[in-house]
Amino acid sequence: MPTPGTATTSTGTTGTATATATATAGTATAAAAERRRTAPRTRRFTSRPGVAVAALTALLPLAAACSSTANGAADQAAAGPPKAGGTLTLAVPYGPTCLDPHQGQADALFSRAVLDSLVWQDEKGAIHPWLAKSWKISDDQRTYTFVLRPGVTFSDGTPFDAAAVKANLDHVVAPATKSAGAAQLIENYRSATVVDDHTVEVTLAAPASSFLSGLASPGLGIESPATLTDDPKALCSKIVGTGPFTSAAGFTPQQGITYQRREGYAWAPEGAANQGPAHLDGLTVRVVPENSSRLGALTSGQADAASAIAPVNVAKLKADPGFAVQSAVAPGVPFSYNPNTEKGALSDVRLRKALRAGIDWPLIVEKLYFGVYPAAQGPLSPTTPGYSKSVADQYKYDPAASAALLDEAGWTARDAENYRTKDGKRLTLDFLYVGDYFGPHVALATQIQAAAKQLGIELRNQNLDAGSYVKRVLAGDYDLLNSSNNNFSPDGLRLIFGSAHIPTTKIDNNAARYHDAGVDAKLAEALAAGDPQKQNSLYAEVQQKVTDDAAILPLFNNAYVLGRSAKVHGVVFEQQSFPNFADAWLSQ
Repeated sequence: MPTPGTATTSTGTTGTATATATATAGTATAAAAERRRTAPRTRRFTSRPGVAVAALTALLPLAAACSSTANGAADQAAAGPPKAGGTLTLAVPYGPTCLDPHQGQADALFSRAVLDSLVWQDEKGAIHPWLAKSWKISDDQRTYTFVLRPGVTFSDGTPFDAAAVKANLDHVVAPATKSAGAAQLIENYRSATVVDDHTVEVTLAAPASSFLSGLASPGLGIESPATLTDDPKALCSKIVGTGPFTSAAGFTPQQGITYQRREGYAWAPEGAANQGPAHLDGLTVRVVPENSSRLGALTSGQADAASAIAPVNVAKLKADPGFAVQSAVAPGVPFSYNPNTEKGALSDVRLRKALRAGIDWPLIVEKLYFGVYPAAQGPLSPTTPGYSKSVADQYKYDPAASAALLDEAGWTARDAENYRTKDGKRLTLDFLYVGDYFGPHVALATQIQAAAKQLGIELRNQNLDAGSYVKRVLAGDYDLLNSSNNNFSPDGLRLIFGSAHIPTTKIDNNAARYHDAGVDAKLAEALAAGDPQKQNSLYAEVQQKVTDDAAILPLFNNAYVLGRSAKVHGVVFEQQSFPNFADAWLSQ
């Protein structure tokens, strides 16, 4: 999703939505990168490292969901068996716009503590049982029959059954829910039928290979049906699920949320290290916007962990034996600049290619983020199933090729300020963002602006209020936007490049306003394909085509960076790269 200033997802998927949603949605980097990240995790045009005003076999799945630095396996072994008790305090840069993931660009970290999902997806994309103990898919791939785990209850005492599953799916897609991302995960959902208390049959309007992956997303976490008919605003501050924690008071904006361990919890996903209640008595998440204050809370002992550690502080924290840093690269579409391919100067593919080749994007990213956020070299992050590395060479820095493309396009003259001109008109591009969401990336935008000037391109960074931003985005009145999309399915490409997702009447994810009938057809064919090899082949063709068309200018792969005290153990990352505290424990 494009965020005002940036645009993300998941529902991890990406987002979209209304002016209001847009205004609140943001996307990802240190802080943005953190949001992932969820319902489609989807996020749209975003600006936070990782969001938009737009979605991680036996013990192996959860632990393996972490990147090489995310997994605390060695630390776990040294720490010994988990100890019960204590409350872990986590400092985060911001909270969710709405705690209910069905509605908003919810931060998966906040909802996952309370909400379980029907199925679990490991880091290789395999689907495992969770609240559904088994399922069958019809030959035409339009009907999924789930057999549910018995003995599961919501924390309000409501039994988890087939009627609860139906109520949740219907709630996600209901127009009144105004889902900003979760509904995109199950766009082909038509209906659900209760066969018996523990069997539910779900019917799709058309085959959707990403359906199970969508169900695994925190964005489709299962909530107590007794709460779904409440005032939607009430769900934004308090949700009830079957998860390992509960929160009696709910989320308070600008402050945070406190969770309590749910006694008797016994239905963790297949492969989780801890199949019983959480080790912690409680988990407190406090909103601490300032990077320095968050780091100070961690190093002073006021917090046991802090997310979105500023890249400049990562190496120092790693060197201190009292602390550790865990990180995970998010799957989905990297933090990118999206050129307007529909109108304006960048509707000329030669200019888009010139911009891509003429700026040393990896160098800028390295200097600003010290290697904490890996430079991107394609439309998908390498942690995304279906990622194709064959396009990487086309993202190489080549200033000579860039100059030749600009000359070929007729921008050969120069004005008094050395900007290129054509027919007496300066080559000027407008990059729009909303400062409230794009704050962590202003320095990045400034560096890109300076690099563009070296090419003879005037890049105007325009900080707009949310209303003005939305108005111009819907009108296509821009040259560049930024976005990212946290999504563990390559179907995220459909949200970013599918012509149905061009923002016209509402904010949506196709910030490049890219429209190619061939790409639309391949994305639809991949979504309907049952053969994973065929899917990957089709998604590789799409990655090649949008690269050939320079329809995206990827900058870096979002990453969740968690600093923690050495006494914190058992934190793992889910596939969408946000930390899960269900197995966490404190050694002191």
